[in-house]
Amino acid sequence: MKKKIWLSSPHMSGKEMEYVQEAFASNWIAPLGPNVNGFEEDLKKYLGGKKEVTVLSSGTAAIHLALIQLGVSRGDEVLCQSFTFSATANPILYQGATPIFIDSETETWNLCPDLLEEAILDRLSKGKKPKAIIAVHLYGMPYNVTKINELGQKYDIPIIEDSAEALGSEFNGKKCGTFGDFSILSFNGNKIITTSGGGALMTKNLDLKLKTVHLATQARDEAPHYQHSKIGYNYRMSNVLAGIGRGQMQVIQDRVDKRREIFEFYKHKLNNSSFTFLEDPNNCKSNRWLTCILTPSFKKREEIRLALEKENIESRPLWKPMHKQPIFEKYVSYSNGVSENLFKKGLCLPSGSNSTESELQRIVGVLKSF
Repeated sequence: MKKKIWLSSPHMSGKEMEYVQEAFASNWIAPLGPNVNGFEEDLKKYLGGKKEVTVLSSGTAAIHLALIQLGVSRGDEVLCQSFTFSATANPILYQGATPIFIDSETETWNLCPDLLEEAILDRLSKGKKPKAIIAVHLYGMPYNVTKINELGQKYDIPIIEDSAEALGSEFNGKKCGTFGDFSILSFNGNKIITTSGGGALMTKNLDLKLKTVHLATQARDEAPHYQHSKIGYNYRMSNVLAGIGRGQMQVIQDRVDKRREIFEFYKHKLNNSSFTFLEDPNNCKSNRWLTCILTPSFKKREEIRLALEKENIESRPLWKPMHKQPIFEKYVSYSNGVSENLFKKGLCLPSGSNSTESELQRIVGVLKSF
């Protein structure tokens, strides 16, 4: 059998072990320590230095803690991008709140500003002011930050910026992860940099960071004994995993550059094909976490996916919209059909920064047969 080509496998820099060994040598194995502090500072500096960073066990945990700090609770409504991974929406249900799903625009594949405003006005007319908006930079492509943030300000609704897939992406020259009232990152094994599992929550000030740390470490009160006045969570990142993150941060720009090169390779090699690519709109610079193509039809997408699978090459359909998921289909959605069409025709191609030229040629060979 031919060697497996993965969609996006972990890619170590070789510099991680220095920090991991330091954690073991100093016995800092707990969810605190020099690597945790150092990783947070590395991220803060990379993002421009204006946001406080708290590293956590996952991006999902980061969204959950953002919702808690925004006071989202049972009976509240949260407006959420429908075209995304379920981890964006699940924490809304953790809080007993109700997700309201909003479809996408064709320009970025992300939250449609027109539908968002329509949804806000409709919820207000029903006496239900949404408690938050969750907007996603899908596949590393920035959402329409200007319009979405203007709507958040206009209707006084805070924005949770889901940058799980967008570390290294930029809008108007500013890094994604800096535009929301709360912003999140993911360092899952398939992301552009990884800590095996992990995430981060970016907040506007130190006070919010301290609240985040408090909630993420079981909300223990200041006391010589274990005392708790509110519900807490075991969401903090360990010092060992943060060490992996520190080593990964040393090569973050190399990883972004490589993924963008892979996108350009596919686009050049498939220039005269029936496939289409999502280009960077004005003011956007995607990290190209995954290169995605749109095929002519669902039938063709499946033929291509199965042909790649036969050659031991992993590919994956674009996200199935949340408003079409069995667990979420009972909730209100504002749809224009864009995300459903993208799901039917779209395919994610292998995009790992450790991809070799021969592997990419192998993939293109299969695609060109179509």
